[in-house]
Amino acid sequence: MTSEFNGVAELTGVMRRLRDPEGGCPWDLKQSFESLLPYTIEETYEVVDAIQSGDMAAIKDELGDLLFQVVFYAQLAKEQGDFVFDDIAAHTANKLISRHPHVFGSDAECNLSDAEIKAQWEQIKQQERTEKNARGSVFDDIPSQLPSILKAAKLQKRAASVGFDWPEAEPVYDKIEEEIQEVKEATDQEHIEEEIGDLLFAVVNLARHKQVNPEAALQRANEKFKSRFQNIEQRLSEQGKHPTDCNLDELEALWQQAKKA
Repeated sequence: MTSEFNGVAELTGVMRRLRDPEGGCPWDLKQSFESLLPYTIEETYEVVDAIQSGDMAAIKDELGDLLFQVVFYAQLAKEQGDFVFDDIAAHTANKLISRHPHVFGSDAECNLSDAEIKAQWEQIKQQERTEKNARGSVFDDIPSQLPSILKAAKLQKRAASVGFDWPEAEPVYDKIEEEIQEVKEATDQEHIEEEIGDLLFAVVNLARHKQVNPEAALQRANEKFKSRFQNIEQRLSEQGKHPTDCNLDELEALWQQAKKA
């Protein structure tokens, strides 16, 4: 075994020890696939935060925590006789090889454009889905628990892969304006919620047509809003005041100053 994989062997060994019925960790021994889910989601978001911070030490640390989740699931599956960690790695390697014929094929030449590589990737994935279930839906393997914005983008992308899509962004602008009008015309709360959902779905569609990740775009907007409002809080604090001491016009004036800053 090369030194490159010594860490993997050590980590899987630690996992086996934690799950050892004789002297293992009581907490780890109680866990199941279902009970680990909240921790897996939390660790994924912590990886995102670390990457956005640019702190390589934090990235390494959080990636390790996320890898431990994979190792934990693999140990649970091994105990049930389903698969082991190496099966996960081998399956993933084989899947990547089959999806990169321009790299691993017999006449491999990586001279495809980014658009051609992306189209090839989607075609191969669609073929894999078809082989799994010849009469299945293009939506069959989209995770039900995806965040709503990411799920909307995924649904639209899958529909587009079989030709259900506008060829350009212009009709999407019209659709957004149509949905805004329907929100204005909605009467009861349930109808308003439905129309706002349609509006959000249309905005995600616009992001997709403009090749923008809607989740990243909204995250950036969140951080921008947070930064500007904290600027307002800081300015008011220097005056011995709090946002609740101001009316809306005063807060709006401070907001415009924060934007310029």
